[in-house]
Formats: sequence, structure tokens, C-alpha cells
Amino acid sequence: MQAARFHGPGDIRVESTPKPELDSSKGAIIRVTHTAICGSDLWFYRGESDRDVPSNVGHEPMGIVEEVGEDVVSVDRGDRVFAPFFISCGRCEYCRKGLHTSCVNNDSWSGPNGGAQGEYVRCPEADGTLLRVPDRHADDEDTLRSLLPLTDVMATGHHAAVSAGVDTGSTCAVVGDGAVGLCGVLAAQRLGAERIIAIGHHEDRLEIADEFGATDLVSERGEAAVQRVNELTNGGVNHVLECVGATSSMETAHQVCRPGGTVGYVGVPHGMGDGLDLSPFFRGNITLNGGVAPVRAYAEELMADVLQGTLDPSPIFTKTVDLDGVPEGYEAMDSREAVKVLVTL
Repeated sequence: MQAARFHGPGDIRVESTPKPELDSSKGAIIRVTHTAICGSDLWFYRGESDRDVPSNVGHEPMGIVEEVGEDVVSVDRGDRVFAPFFISCGRCEYCRKGLHTSCVNNDSWSGPNGGAQGEYVRCPEADGTLLRVPDRHADDEDTLRSLLPLTDVMATGHHAAVSAGVDTGSTCAVVGDGAVGLCGVLAAQRLGAERIIAIGHHEDRLEIADEFGATDLVSERGEAAVQRVNELTNGGVNHVLECVGATSSMETAHQVCRPGGTVGYVGVPHGMGDGLDLSPFFRGNITLNGGVAPVRAYAEELMADVLQGTLDPSPIFTKTVDLDGVPEGYEAMDSREAVKVLVTL
């Protein structure tokens, strides 16, 4: 099969690689029809995190089930499915608690499972991972584009909002204007927030935040951004969604958070080599809550809203490529020319 592979910083190539084979009675093989490039993919692309060379890449798969193991009960051949960025069993202690990202049988989409930015993937735990798209929506391209962000960024933005305690009538701030931050705005709007302050540096992305329900847009940087939020809110907000993962964004989060408030953090940590000073959180009795999003725990409720037409995160896809265009897609995201790249096969 053809798949995108990492050959070192700045070097993504589409080339032949072995097609994954079914090796478990609980597994499935999926022919990928839609996938995406994630902001977290940029860390190995930029050489800022380690990754095997060469290795298949991608972790946001949607496609058609081609083979299923004899013990699989939730999906069958021909079904349209999508899947979270982590593979989970659905049976263990942590899956039963809704913490699928801590599954004792977890697995990734790379390595022998094929990499989601390729023609096929293997899911070793089909029942605990895959979500079936109802037949009446299975070939609706607009719906599929809206569902694909549920594999990662929409559910991650939702996790930030839930972790921050956003509910009806809340005033909140979202730190970051990447795909996760924009989905955090959409999630806060969905949960009933009355006021949503989007903090970012790119006018085109803040326009999407406005479309998603942000009531205030803050484009200033650093201390100026903090000052602007505090002016808008007379001293900060009780709920902050941190959607970047850098020391600077965490500092901004606590600086705009009122004493006794909560920061929901979901940004993949990077650039924290000198450590994060927790003293301000301690002194302000600010709760720090969040982590890697258990997408499988949220995906069904989010899918229900997409299917009834009340949730549409698809505007985060500002560029579409085919499989051969994946290297171009990485370049576009690395240069901030695209918010998130949709890949159609």
C-alpha cells in the first residue's frame, strides 16, 4: 500500500509500505478514505520530538471496514467508521471509567498498524475503538468532514472545556487559535458558555473563532493579551481552556484565571524544558485539570450532535489534499498557511 512516512525533520514521503494484516479475532482492517494532519504531528516534523526513522504517520482515521475478526460484534464489513487517536479495548478498568487513553491494552496507529495517513490501518481492538457511522450518513461528504475532527481535535477541545468546568452561563477564555483552540471555542459554545474570549495571534483563525461562537477576540501577545482579557472581564475568568502546551500559554492561562478558578489544559506539552512554575496556581487556589483527551468517551455524544446538525467543526479544515499531497500539507501547516489539513483518499 501507499502511506506517508517520516524520514527526518521536514521530510515526509509517500511510498510503498506493507499493508497491515488482520492478526487478532478482536481486530479489523480499515480502508482509509479520510484522515488529517494534526498540529501534534508538527513536533516530530520540526525535529522537536523523537520518532523512528522511517516510520508511518497519522492518527486520525476514517474509512470502510474491509475485514473483521470473528469476535468483533460492533462493526462489520462495509461499515463506515472513524476512530480516536488512541486504540483502546473497552474492557479494562480504565476504559470502563471513561479513561480510554490509559487503557492497559492501548496501541497507536503507527508501526505495524499502518499509520492513518495511508491507505489501510489495522485496529487490534475494533469493539473498544471504532465508531460506526449510521448508513444514512455514511456517504454524505459534508457530514463526514464534520465527523472527522471527532477523531482528535473536536474531542480534545471538548475535553478542555469539560476540564475547565464550562457550563451554562460561564465566562471563559480559550488560549490558542490552532485547531484544538478553535474547537475549544465551539465546545464552550455547545456547553452553554455566555461569554467566550478567544486569544490568538492570527486574524484568519480568530475569524473562525468568531464563527464558532467567540464573543471577544484578543489578538495581542504576552502581557498585552493578559491585560486585555483582564480589562474585558474586570479581573479575569473562572474557566480557562489551555490549548497550546507551551510554558508561555500556561502562564497566560493562570494570569487570566481568577483565584479559585480552573484551567483545563489539553495542549500537548512542549517547550517546557525549564519547567513550569506552579507557584501562581498554588497561591491563587487555581485548579489545574485535564490531560490527554479520552476521545472514545466523548465521541458518541459529539457524533449525535453532528448528525442532527447542531455541531459542525469542519471549518477548521482550510486545506484539502490527496495522499500524494500529504508532504505539501505538512509544509502548509508548518508555515501557518493552513489551520488543519484534510486528506482524502
